[in-house]
Amino acid sequence: MSEKTDFFTYKGFPLVRNKDTIYYGNMSDDYVVMIQVLESKKVGNMEVASKVKVYQVSTDESKNPVERIAKVSEKNGLYEALDIAYIWLSKTARN
Repeated sequence: MSEKTDFFTYKGFPLVRNKDTIYYGNMSDDYVVMIQVLESKKVGNMEVASKVKVYQVSTDESKNPVERIAKVSEKNGLYEALDIAYIWLSKTARN
């Protein structure tokens, strides 16, 4: 039985969620983005992220975890976070 390796994508980059943390980008590229949901609010019957922290992280495992963080930003909502994450990844992704 083969494992499914297809991920949900947003603007061409894989998007993977683990609880309140979202990883965006290809691990084969130099950088990925980690988005942490800090606060959420109820909209109708859904929980919606209202405050998130965005980290551009190097995929170079030889660096210590602190050195791997290249950029940090705080945004009001997931859309704003994905918007800046896409810009960061577009500038650093391998062609």
